[in-house]
Amino acid sequence: MSRIDAAFDAARAENRAALVGYLTAGYPDDERFLEAALSVLEHADMLEIGLPFSDPLGDGPTVQRSGEAALARGVDGARTIELVGVLAKRTEKPLLVMSYYNPIYCYPGGETAFVGDLVAAGGAGVILPDLPPDEGEELVSAAREAGLDTVFLVAPTSTDERLRLVTAASRGFVYAVSVTGVTGARASVSDEVGELVSRTRAAGGRNVAVGFGVSNRETAATVARVADGVVVGSALITALSTGVDIGEFARELASGCRR
Repeated sequence: MSRIDAAFDAARAENRAALVGYLTAGYPDDERFLEAALSVLEHADMLEIGLPFSDPLGDGPTVQRSGEAALARGVDGARTIELVGVLAKRTEKPLLVMSYYNPIYCYPGGETAFVGDLVAAGGAGVILPDLPPDEGEELVSAAREAGLDTVFLVAPTSTDERLRLVTAASRGFVYAVSVTGVTGARASVSDEVGELVSRTRAAGGRNVAVGFGVSNRETAATVARVADGVVVGSALITALSTGVDIGEFARELASGCRR
């Protein structure tokens, strides 16, 4: 059992959904990123660390702006993995890198080197928002050999056949996108979420985490009623950008994950 699986099982045993936080690597700077990450991890079960990319097609303006700022500071794949290594020495909770495929493809040494370096740094998984599983066999194979979980995405538009393909390629959890759109905090969560989670479980998904749109305790609670995990990204980055106590905000989100 992987560390990510164990985290979901621990949350399930406490009758709650796992809280999965997201922060962009190196934003707004390395020190404040690390401080924010540790504050979030006091309440979250795991953390996604976004690898900054110049063309993040699945991200809304909040994540895009944080990525642009990190890129301007020179945060690349190597630096992102270095930051994972720093965090891994200060927490036992699972750390995942969320990356578009281009930075992995262009990483010195390619996919195998990326996977090896991430595992060596203490990473538990990689989330691949734009890589179709049927086109990522080499990366998935390298990750399996190294013991790195691979997380792929499903959406309300995914066919049953696609759901089976994604769940077969995913380890740790399946990332269910709550809307047909980009990341970003929203006032409510789509009514399609429950059906998508049910369909993903029926296709073989053991842990299904829902993201895109969770903005506060109330929306977290809505997702927690139907899913195994609640992913929060844009709202956390906004808190970090505006000086909100991000640890207290994460605590509120975690309270919404209790059933």
